[in-house]
Formats: sequence, C-alpha cells, structure tokens
Amino acid sequence: MKKVGLMVIMVMMMVNLYAKKELVIYTYDSFSWVEDKMIGEFEKTEDCKVKLVKFDNTGKILGRLKLEKKNPKADIIIGLTPTLTGEAKKENLLEKYKSPNLSKVKKEDLIFDKENYVTPYDFGGLAIVYDPEKMEIVPTSFEDITKLKRKLIIQDPRTSTTGQDFLLWTIAIYKEDWKEFWTKLKPAILTVTPGWSEAFSKFAIGEAPMMLSYGTDGAYSFENYKSLKYKAFIPNEGGYVQEEGLGIAKGSKNRKMAEKFINFVLTDKFQENIPLNQWMFPVVDVKMPKSFEYAIAPKKIVSIDAKKVSNNLTKWLDEWEKIMY
Repeated sequence: MKKVGLMVIMVMMMVNLYAKKELVIYTYDSFSWVEDKMIGEFEKTEDCKVKLVKFDNTGKILGRLKLEKKNPKADIIIGLTPTLTGEAKKENLLEKYKSPNLSKVKKEDLIFDKENYVTPYDFGGLAIVYDPEKMEIVPTSFEDITKLKRKLIIQDPRTSTTGQDFLLWTIAIYKEDWKEFWTKLKPAILTVTPGWSEAFSKFAIGEAPMMLSYGTDGAYSFENYKSLKYKAFIPNEGGYVQEEGLGIAKGSKNRKMAEKFINFVLTDKFQENIPLNQWMFPVVDVKMPKSFEYAIAPKKIVSIDAKKVSNNLTKWLDEWEKIMY
C-alpha cells in the first residue's frame, strides 16, 4: 500500500512538473478577438495556456481584483485607462514592469503611466457617431446636441470607460459649469447603457440615430459595408483622446509569463491586429489598413489633469448620478 501511495504521489508530481503554465487574463468583452487571432500564437511560442476571463466592463475588473486581493487569481489586466490606472495604483492592485519593447511606442506622450505599472497598447479619439440616413441636420457642437430630443445613446460613466471618458471630456470643456451642461444634455439622451457593446447593439437596430463612440467608426463602416453607412463628428469645442493599457496584477503567480505577454502585445504582429479588431490606433508604428483613411481625429484636444481626476472622480460620478436619475 505504501508503494502504491508513493507511486501516486510521484505521478502527481510529474503531472505538475510537466503541466503547462496557465496565464490568467482579465479583460472586457470587446477585447475577446485576441482569443481567435493572437492567443494561440502566444501559447505555441511560450508553451503555455492562456485563460481569458471576460467582464462587461473594466470597472468590474477592478471590483473583482479588490475582492481577490488576499488571494489573487489574475496575472494580467487589459483595458486600463489613465483614470482606472490611478484607481488601481491607489488600491495597490498592480505591479511595476517596464517592457523592453516600450521603446517601440511611437510617441512619448502615449506612455501615460510614467511609473510603468501600465503599458499602453492603443488609443483613439472619442466622437459622436450617427446614421446619415436618419439625421437631416447633423450637429457640430455639444450645444447643438442639447437641442435634440432622445437622439443620443451614451455609456454609463460608472461602469464604462468610454462613458467615463465622455464625462471627463465634458468636464474638460465646461469646467465648473459641467453640471449645467448635463442638465441641458439629459433630454437629448435616449438611454444610458452599461458598456459600448450594448450601446452599439441599440444604435445598429435604429433605436437612436446617434451614439457615443470613436473617431474610427468611419473606418469600421467602410471596412464592413464598403460605404460610410455610419459617420462620425467631433464637437467643435474640442476632442478627447482615450488611451488604454495593460498591467500585471499584484500577486501574479506567473510573473515571468505575464512580462512576456506584455512584450508580445507591443510586437508589430499584435499591433497590426489592433486597427481592424479593436478599432483603435496602435501605439506602435505599423502598416495601417486603407479603411483608416476614413477615421477622424480631433483638430483640437482637451484634457484634464490626472491628479484632479483622481481626487474628484467619485464626487463627479455622484453628481452625475443625481442629475441623470
């Protein structure tokens, strides 16, 4: 019996020794294209398994990380904006890592976390997307939008990074008067969705002729419909750029593999897949698809100090909620 027990233990040890390491990635649902396009290549190259855990939005990822703080499950977090990065760092949810491939990033200001907790992988300007067949007169400013009735779909800033950046965009423009603007904007809004995917689903079936999205939606329209079925505009008050990054979760059980994955995300091959899958701009200089000639970029960019956001975001979200609900 002792021999049998010893053999069982030895077999289990051998299984553990040769079992492939599993890299656990937390990300939002619209980033799931990597499962089909890129994960297999990484698994083959590094002889590992990648488990992609998808959430409705990145805000929920931070919530999960806080719950798992004493017993971390994730190795990599994908979808961190500068605002969420600040929150994650404040809660001590990330570990520092400076990728050697960071030198490939085409502009220094795209590296939004100078402490290297988060590595950038894409960026894109927010915009209002509309169906030209359903809009006789297209607004050109935020003030024009406030004159419409139930025409706009937006994302919830409490759950969506796109929605949160839209709120910050309006605060960057209207400053102390932002609450007055939202009071005027409210009648123009048909609905507020938890995330971008839900908003696009409603927009695509014609529930409203406009939605909050990105300046790359013209590229999406041309690539998929060979026409500008959907168009986009950036209000003339100024545009706002959203940046996204990934980082290593605090307490990662596969630190070395996590580092390799971050390096992989900054390779040309991965970055070349971002435009037609993520519908954002890659942070590395790679060949761009022809359809991106139809993407629009802001002529004037507005921004808001990251420290100011960190100090005030909770209060702003509470004030926004009181206005909207």
